[in-house]
Amino acid sequence: MSKPHLFLFAFLLPLAVWAGAEKPNIVLIMADDLGVEGLGCYGGTSYSTPRLDRMAAEGIRFRHAYSQPLCTNTRVQVMTAKYNHRNWLAFGLLDPREKTIGHWMRGAGYKTAIVGKWQLQSYDPPDYPGADKRRGRGMHPQKAGFDEYCLWHTGHTEVKGSRYADPVIKENGKFRTDLKGKYGPDVWVSYINDYLKRQKSDKQPFFIYYPMALPHWPMVPTPDSPEWRNPKTRNQEEVRFIKDMVEYTDKCVGSIIDQIDALEMGRDTLVIFYSDNGTHKKVLSQTCEGPVQGGKGNPDDAGTHVPLIVRWTGKVKRGVNNDLVDSTDFIPTLLEAAGKSVPVKAGLDGVSFYPRLLGQPGVPREWVYCYYDPRPGWDKDQFTLHEWARNHRWKLYNDDRLYDVANDPLEKQPYVALTDTPARRETRQSLRTVLKRMKR
Repeated sequence: MSKPHLFLFAFLLPLAVWAGAEKPNIVLIMADDLGVEGLGCYGGTSYSTPRLDRMAAEGIRFRHAYSQPLCTNTRVQVMTAKYNHRNWLAFGLLDPREKTIGHWMRGAGYKTAIVGKWQLQSYDPPDYPGADKRRGRGMHPQKAGFDEYCLWHTGHTEVKGSRYADPVIKENGKFRTDLKGKYGPDVWVSYINDYLKRQKSDKQPFFIYYPMALPHWPMVPTPDSPEWRNPKTRNQEEVRFIKDMVEYTDKCVGSIIDQIDALEMGRDTLVIFYSDNGTHKKVLSQTCEGPVQGGKGNPDDAGTHVPLIVRWTGKVKRGVNNDLVDSTDFIPTLLEAAGKSVPVKAGLDGVSFYPRLLGQPGVPREWVYCYYDPRPGWDKDQFTLHEWARNHRWKLYNDDRLYDVANDPLEKQPYVALTDTPARRETRQSLRTVLKRMKR
């Protein structure tokens, strides 16, 4: 097939895949600090995750989904479908000039709602060095393309308040005053489930983005923990509570899916579960292949290898997928599900994996790129900048360190160019080309 014909095929594929189909409702859920080792369907044994495991069994589970090592870095990529070297302001800030996933989905004919954690504006406390350059900056949720919102960490974000017990939540322009004794994730799930009920009879499709707070630090009791019953121990911080928090993450997702099914919307609703980065470094989880130490903030697999599970009753081809996916891919995927093509002039980096959900070839990624800059931002000086490109087996940093990540996921043994075999030399050059292509 000639290149012009190949281009035409790639351009027309979304319409061909979608032809004759109704636009699905879409629910995108993103956990906060949960690596693949946290779920039973990925081999984890420390936590009980029956609902996410069932979601994987009823849908498709991706083996090779990756994120940025920290939350805001991933969040701005999900919101914009651009790598961080194109959209980075500072930790906790999204450039207000960016076109977001909310704008894109609204433009595709969807009602839009965001529920959960924002953390995309004015992150630094007043006394943090350089805060004067960042306070008041970023994107407000009401300008991000969402018709409705129910969010923590928005408004006066320097005084964030709790995301768990007695949460501080702003809902459609006003802070909630009825949350004493409540649990933040319950408030958000309740909002989502009510939203689903409200949209049941509406012919217009909807998009819900739920960036969760769970199971992010602080590791504290959930309503299923015995310590929750006593207000004096509800905010007790201990690493052991990570088990309760991961299992409550599973419970929240299950509640949303139950509501979708109770409303008989399963065949009309595409549900995606993802995570923004790896598990907290203090957490040691057991898996079928041995223990895994959390790697949040690290550029290796412990910090970036995350779950991706998709459910769409009667539509998704069940099974396990080996394609590479990263956090820039959601906007192109959701737009293709909506029957829309992304204009080339938009300059997006993401690649749609929508055809793979339907068991069709599509055009899978050959590589994943990461430009990871955690600074400047409150409490982020402990992390350092990294840039790398990888395929299924090999990962190359911009200082030319090459790792066989399929066999060395924690990157203990780098390969230097002088020792390369012909095959490794070819791989190194290919990934060098990616890094060069991504230069600002």
